[in-house]
Amino acid sequence: MTVSSLRQSFERASLPAVTWLSGLPRVVPFLLVLGLVVAGLFLPGIGWVLILLVVLALTWILALAWPRLGPAERLMRVAVVALMVAVLVTQVFPRT
Repeated sequence: MTVSSLRQSFERASLPAVTWLSGLPRVVPFLLVLGLVVAGLFLPGIGWVLILLVVLALTWILALAWPRLGPAERLMRVAVVALMVAVLVTQVFPRT
């Protein structure tokens, strides 16, 4: 499998953050994402910014993992990102 130079530079730029994340206990990133989502849902007005951070982080992790994932894993992770985008849209444009 050949890797494009853009992909290599993306992985190289992500290496410090991935190294830092991998040094944390496994529960910490989960709790951080959970906390951001819950806070984003309950903070009026600016809560959508926290949801946006979660969407960006999950998309970044998905992009890094994409070549190593199987079709079912890709589908599940894309579904999670899509669900978070739906939550984001409902936070940005609430029904009145």
